[in-house]
Amino acid sequence: MKRTKVAQILAEGTPKPEVFVQGWVRTRRGSKKVNFIELNDGSTVKNLQVVADGALENFEDVGKLSTGCSIAVLGRLVQSPGKGQALELQASEVLIYGWSDPEQYPLQKKGHSIEFLRQIAHLRPRTNTFSCVFRIRNALAYAIHRFFQERGFVYVHTPIITTSDCEGAGEMFQVTTLDLGRGPRSGPGENQPVDFSRDFFGKPAYLTVSGQLEGELFALALGEIYTFGPTFRAENSNTPRHLAEFWMVEPEMAFYDLEDDMGLAEAFLKSIVGDCLGQCADDLAFLQSRYQEDLIETLEGVARSEFVRIDYSKAIDVLRQSGESFEYPVEWGQDLQTEHERYLSEKKFQKPVIVYNYPKAIKPFYMRVNDDGRTVRAMDVLFPRIGEIIGGSQREEREETLRHRIAQIGLNEEDYRWYLDTRRFGSAPHSGFGLGFERCLQFITGMANIRDVIPFPRVPGNAEF
Repeated sequence: MKRTKVAQILAEGTPKPEVFVQGWVRTRRGSKKVNFIELNDGSTVKNLQVVADGALENFEDVGKLSTGCSIAVLGRLVQSPGKGQALELQASEVLIYGWSDPEQYPLQKKGHSIEFLRQIAHLRPRTNTFSCVFRIRNALAYAIHRFFQERGFVYVHTPIITTSDCEGAGEMFQVTTLDLGRGPRSGPGENQPVDFSRDFFGKPAYLTVSGQLEGELFALALGEIYTFGPTFRAENSNTPRHLAEFWMVEPEMAFYDLEDDMGLAEAFLKSIVGDCLGQCADDLAFLQSRYQEDLIETLEGVARSEFVRIDYSKAIDVLRQSGESFEYPVEWGQDLQTEHERYLSEKKFQKPVIVYNYPKAIKPFYMRVNDDGRTVRAMDVLFPRIGEIIGGSQREEREETLRHRIAQIGLNEEDYRWYLDTRRFGSAPHSGFGLGFERCLQFITGMANIRDVIPFPRVPGNAEF
């Protein structure tokens, strides 16, 4: 018989003469005459109560079920006379797939700390918290694709292995087939540099920090594109906001200026947050009850707000006049810290804020230089509680200015020859931005640590599984 998912059963809410379900036992309680089983199949945070009485042929075995066991149940779906559920499944058959020894299974019917669950990341999706988080992760990914696909954007897969550093910060993981501890070297002696001409790619290669530069190539051919894939930063940051491996969403649009870029970013964020509110109501309600009491209200506020737009220089003035005792001083020419970003979005404006026209010296080489020569057409979207959630800019389309910026930062122009070709041949104004997928998910779920919104977190000192 075809399986019916618990989410569908509860959504329809109607009794049926016969239903077949499969899932895992959350709890079992009972007597010599009847067992009550809370069954969860991963489709919803809610459980289905199964009533298994003494008429079952394997009633004795059913009475031995414990948390974590895997079973299938065939039975009649009826109105429940008990409290806590509208429907219950009266079992006519129970098939036991897999046992789970309660003396060894680490997930029992009790509260577990997030820190403990991180140590058993292979089992944490079976908990209510993490099943909610990862269903929302799925819904958010779908919402992202839907937003761009409905607007005619082309989905482009940019390389994971690259030879260029988009950010110019050098925090990249090297990819090599050489044994770097033993050679080969470019000359005799242990202190000689590694001869990368003998490596797999014939040159140094790295895991990408961004698909932006490659995305620009396609935007200047296809018009509007987006990338959505894994990126990597070899940044030794043990914070609740940083991962060494994470996913990025990066649209690039030909003929967009900074205003167009900010408009798209605002529409994008409202759309994906709204989709999660509509698709994940039960999961969000559960997470709100456990982790952030105003979670749904905060998300609804983002979805219906008109984002504030403020020039960086004016934002500096606002911060200086705030009367707040910031840990980091507020100075023109310095990047905004999380505490500054949260003040603007949480206290001053109480809604999302877009800060634009940042100082040239603190931004990457590819951002378009303004006429004042001091600032670039960059923008950051700031959210309450989390700070920066999107960073973007109008890209520098002028070849000479771009070459000057590459040299100014100390990069090798020859490494970016292919990138400069797009400015030599049919250059056009264009813009784009990047959304850290996990940081966005952290905001939507109310989770305090970014390690709890990715299935297998990669951080300094930890690369399990």
